[in-house]
Amino acid sequence: MRSIYLSPEHAAFRTTVRAFLQEHVLSAADAWEQERAISREAWHLFGQHGLLGLIHPKKFGGEERDLFHSIVFLEELGRTGYAGIRAGISAHAYMATHYVARYASENLQRSYLTPAIKGDKVAALAITEWDAGSDLSRLATTARPEADRFIIDGTKVFITNGMTADYYVVAVRTSPPEKNSKKANTGISLAIVDARLAGITTTSQEKLGWHGAGTAEIRFNAVSITSDNIIGRLNSGFLYLMRGFQLERLAAAALALGGIERCIESTLAYLTSRQAFDGKLSALQTVRHRITNLATELMSARMLVYHAAWSYQNDELSVTECSMAKLHTTELACRAADECLQLQGARGYLAASDISRIHRDARAATMAGGASEVMRDIIAQQVIDITARS
Repeated sequence: MRSIYLSPEHAAFRTTVRAFLQEHVLSAADAWEQERAISREAWHLFGQHGLLGLIHPKKFGGEERDLFHSIVFLEELGRTGYAGIRAGISAHAYMATHYVARYASENLQRSYLTPAIKGDKVAALAITEWDAGSDLSRLATTARPEADRFIIDGTKVFITNGMTADYYVVAVRTSPPEKNSKKANTGISLAIVDARLAGITTTSQEKLGWHGAGTAEIRFNAVSITSDNIIGRLNSGFLYLMRGFQLERLAAAALALGGIERCIESTLAYLTSRQAFDGKLSALQTVRHRITNLATELMSARMLVYHAAWSYQNDELSVTECSMAKLHTTELACRAADECLQLQGARGYLAASDISRIHRDARAATMAGGASEVMRDIIAQQVIDITARS
């Protein structure tokens, strides 16, 4: 399809990425799901093909391509139908390493970003806690200064790549929040923490879906890091995260697009082969209309995501656009999975079916990276509150 956003170069890149994923991911994805982690060999292959550094500077081994190469890559990654695997890759390439590439010192970038781009080191972003998710004011993990070091104590949960990461980008409280102030998000910093340091304990967290994501609870008990491992300015982590969340939500939206496409493709393959009532299921009007509705919603979602990507590329503070894209596409992915499971009937309900996995995976994306309810609040602030004040 001709597009104002995508060039022939993007189309050629899509073909290359799809072939790579077909050869190196789809052939091994079921094994990774069972093992609850992406294999080390796969990380190296992604790195060798330049897919872990598409947005990162060439100076550190990245590709430094425009954002729409990443949108294409994420769509194709989502199209594999394995949401845990796509979560692991995107958390590494568009979340954890984003903060290293954007704000860390050059020494940290050479020590952590370069090997992450190569696939030699796996990265995880550790923000969420049992009582702190989208509300960072409740962040309880602390980093206490001690001479030229910081001592970290606390627990992070639901951390993608947590079981296999070589290092974590951790949100820590380096100063207490201001008392009697709305600025409860002050005093937060980001720190790089090597996963093998003394005092770190990881526990696998079994989930309904996203089985390939290597999700973990991570406990930090008097973990000592050097002050050089603080990313950027001390106590500036909240600002960094607020900016980085837009890329994270945009990535989630692009992944969801690919997931919806795979969902529809899987269902069409079933409907066009299944005999019923003297013909194919795909010939029944009620079935055709349901697929038509999904295809139309997918196209409208794609245009929203592409516009959000264009907005982000021109202004990284595209809060409304990225929030809308994340909200709409991840919720559409849930509806599409439910519709398509119904259309595939009893066969689709088998635990081993493609659509069954897609169905149980879909819900997580409406929670990760900011729940749908949070997205609605953010959009309301932009659309209603700011308009009212003006």
